[in-house]
This record gives sequence, structure tokens and C-alpha cells, in this order.
Amino acid sequence: MSEGKGWGKTVLGWFVVQGEQGEGASGDFGSPTIDASDHEQPEVAHADSALADMPAVFQGDVPAAPGGVVDFDAVFEAAGIDASERERVAKSVDLLRSLPADTDPNVKRQIVGASLKAFGVEIDKIIETGVEQIQALEGYIREGASKTAKMSEEVDTLVKDYEQKIAEARSLIQTKVGEQQAVMKHCNEKKLEVQQILEFFGQEAVGKVVRESPRLHEPQSKQ
Repeated sequence: MSEGKGWGKTVLGWFVVQGEQGEGASGDFGSPTIDASDHEQPEVAHADSALADMPAVFQGDVPAAPGGVVDFDAVFEAAGIDASERERVAKSVDLLRSLPADTDPNVKRQIVGASLKAFGVEIDKIIETGVEQIQALEGYIREGASKTAKMSEEVDTLVKDYEQKIAEARSLIQTKVGEQQAVMKHCNEKKLEVQQILEFFGQEAVGKVVRESPRLHEPQSKQ
């Protein structure tokens, strides 16, 4: 089986796979740096789907990632991966990176394998821990996607609720403005009706009564 084509089906496709780069592009020790942005992310729009087909990998509380910064040690710790096992994988990665980039992949395997055996490190253990870290990181991605989707759904519901309340408030004020306009129109019509008799008696007579009556007030002049 071609390693480059096989990673996509390994551990439920949790490995990050680059695009078409030929046979063995992501499967050997000579593979170039992988762009993690190419990794297909769980759909954030559905909270339940983010964790679909993903076994539980965390044994403790999953750490937050403020500002998108991930505390990998905390993630692996939550997944129950021992610090000494993580250290062996880290040293193996450092050993691989220390080799010249143009070194033949098979030679790299031999060098790394011989070095690990010299230190009494079982390659299968490195592989096991490495895959465990991969699945922990995939679980962390999906866990975050699920929480983000849930929050998105909650915020969307909240926004819709506020939008409905805003629409209701606007409708209410429009109704009240319409009512007030109707009140003004009808009151002015009634004022004109009463004003006819006052005009009949004359402005001077009306003014005298207004000034002398304790019940009446002279209208304030508008500025």
C-alpha cells in the first residue's frame, strides 16, 4: 500500500494530508512540512456532527485555547498520555529534524531507528504514542468545533430573539406614533369647533376672561 495515499484512511482519517504530491509524499521521513490549514475541519454549523464517529479520547478536563493558542502538554495530559512518552516522541522528532533535508528517506529511517534502539526505545511505542497524540489533537479540534457550534447556535437563537423583540418594539412605537397623530388631528378638529364660538365673542372678550379667571392660563408664546 502506498504510504502517501494511506494516511487519509489511518485512524479514521485523523492524519493531516497534503494535496496531490505524488507517492509517499506524506508517508516517509523525507516529507515536506505539512500545511495544517489543509486539514478538513468538522462542520461548525452542526454541534452534534463535530464529534460524530470520534471515540472519547480525553480522561480529564479539556484545556481552553485563549486566542487560539493551544497548550499541547495540557491537551495530551487530558488525553492520558504520559509525559515520558511525549518526551520520547519529541526527541524522535528532534532527531529527525536534525538530519539533512536531502538525506534519502530510507537512510533517515535507518538512522532514526538505530538511534532509538541504541537508547532502548521501542519503535512501536513511539508509533503508538504518536498516533495517540494525533487522535488527541483531532479530538481536541472536534471538541472545540462542537463547543463553538453550540455557542454559535445559542448566540443565533439569542440574536433572533432580540431581533424579534426589536421588531416588536419598532412596531409598537410606530403604532403609538400613528395613534398620537390621530389624537392630534381629532383634537385640533375639536379645537376648531369650539373656537368658532370664542371667535364669535371676540378676541378682546376672550382675553379678558382668560386673564381674570383662576382656572385659565394664558398660552405660553413659542420661542
